[in-house]
Amino acid sequence: MNSRVIRSTKAILAALAAVVFLLAFVLMAPASQAQQATDTPSPTPSSTVTRPPAPGPLTVSSIQPSTVPNDRDVEIVVTGGGFVNGSVVILSNYGGLETTYVSASVLRATVVAGISTGQYDVQVVNPDAATAVLPGALTVVVPAGFTATPEPSATPAPTAFVRPLLVVQSYGASSAQVTPGQNLDFEMTLVNAGQATASNILATFVSGDFVPRDTGGVRAVGTLTPGQPARFWQPLFATADLRGKATAILKVTTTYTDVNGQSYESSFDLSFPVVPQGGGGAAATATPTATATITPTASPRPRPQLLVSAYETDPDPLEPGQRFTLTLEVENQGEANARNVSLVLGGSDAGSISGTPESGGGVSGGGGQFGEFAPIGSSNVSRLGELAVGESREASQQLIVNTSTEPGAYPVRVSFVYNDNTGASFVDDQVITLLVLQRPQVEMGFYTTAPTLFAGEPGSLPLQVVNTGRNSVVFGNFSVAAPNSELTNNAIFVGALEPGGFFPLDALITPFEPGPLELTLSINYTNDFNQPDVITNTLTVEVLESIPVEPVDPGLDPGSGVEGEVPAEGNGSNESLGQRIWRFILGLFGLGSAPAGDEQPVEGFPVEEVPVEEFPIEEAPVEAPVEP
Repeated sequence: MNSRVIRSTKAILAALAAVVFLLAFVLMAPASQAQQATDTPSPTPSSTVTRPPAPGPLTVSSIQPSTVPNDRDVEIVVTGGGFVNGSVVILSNYGGLETTYVSASVLRATVVAGISTGQYDVQVVNPDAATAVLPGALTVVVPAGFTATPEPSATPAPTAFVRPLLVVQSYGASSAQVTPGQNLDFEMTLVNAGQATASNILATFVSGDFVPRDTGGVRAVGTLTPGQPARFWQPLFATADLRGKATAILKVTTTYTDVNGQSYESSFDLSFPVVPQGGGGAAATATPTATATITPTASPRPRPQLLVSAYETDPDPLEPGQRFTLTLEVENQGEANARNVSLVLGGSDAGSISGTPESGGGVSGGGGQFGEFAPIGSSNVSRLGELAVGESREASQQLIVNTSTEPGAYPVRVSFVYNDNTGASFVDDQVITLLVLQRPQVEMGFYTTAPTLFAGEPGSLPLQVVNTGRNSVVFGNFSVAAPNSELTNNAIFVGALEPGGFFPLDALITPFEPGPLELTLSINYTNDFNQPDVITNTLTVEVLESIPVEPVDPGLDPGSGVEGEVPAEGNGSNESLGQRIWRFILGLFGLGSAPAGDEQPVEGFPVEEVPVEEFPIEEAPVEAPVEP
């Protein structure tokens, strides 16, 4: 009984499992088919119609033709990717080519006739400074009729000659596109591709589309060993001649020598894209042929160019809190007359050069920089009128140095706002430099009453220097000088002198002539630009006549001051030799050695006190008086 129940239970469970499996298979099959039917068609149209392919990176894949002759202009086609309007094709060791943008993958460039034969790397530069290079992509050869002629003479030269060779490895500008009238910094990397060391390398930037700034257009690179690069910068100014041009050319000439002193020269023409002047940028992209037709027809318009040829300040140098006059020499070095010229000291708000006609309006000068120097007596805007080509004119401005100005060199912006003969307005911004020094505040003079001096007699000069400023100063020598005089002890080293401190100088002077005498006092120090400087002061003293000395009377006894008798004729001064010998003999025996007739008293005793005789002799009267 039990086994029968178990068998029936197993049969029932097996039947239920089979039913569940069949139901699951029936339900899952339609669902998978429905999912496949809904997923496959939906992404296909949306992905192909609405999402354009993203532009790829800048690449250069091929050049057609890859070999060109140098006897005529040849157009080459550069293919690749990532090209934009303004891309420029550059040949290594030569420079930029006239380039026409066709599409993001095609550029056209013209290789001019006369280019040197050889193999060139082709480089494409975008306005955003992105570059791509295809090494050795272009080969320049001579025409077929002339290929055999140069080979016999040119073949042995390269194998027997070792020399330095400078080439441009890379270059660029601080701006992706150049704007006329713009200041920019140019970066250039030279590399020595030769087999010998290049010494005394000088890079000269030739004026043309660009004008060098600050350095005079000459950079000293030094020495480069084979394979060694050198990177340097040069400030430039893009001239107004770039208007209407698509590409600006910068010519760089390098001169150098080898170890034997042989000189070499290499020249490079470097190109830069120029910002299009005027609208229609999109139209030029759509029809690249229009760019090629506009470039040759557009010509630069002659324009004025105002420059500050010289300037000076009165007084010079400047000190904090000091009023001064700034005088500028303005010259028109352009090719057209400048009208309605206004000078704006501190800079104008008009912006950069516009070159567009204006109907009128004032000149704004309120946006200038006046933290260190401020106008006084008049505003910072002055009118110069009209300046013809080559004409120069002086302009003056009263200014004051701010009392908080620290010593140093301060650039001052100067703007010229003017029009040309067609009414186009221009703004030329320039910079001049003013020097501010903090001179020590000292007083030099007598520390007592001025002395009284006599001509020909020495006298003292009680002098001193006092630091009346607010800062401690290290001084050098403190000295005094005077004309027509002899001075001793007239210089002394001072050293550090605190505010309010003093230092004396006691000099000795012997003037030669009476009258007013000028004393020049000076003290040395080192100014804020580490240059030796001196402070001077002038004092005037009166020199009197010397006191006359009375002559001594020959009859006056110098010992007692009592006048004696003048020796008479026949005294000892007129004695003969025999008389003197006789007086000598008498003196030996004590009988008296005085000259005959000499009645002068003994030397050293007054006449009134000591008689001629050694002992007085009493004399008795001849007759005695009789008393009554």
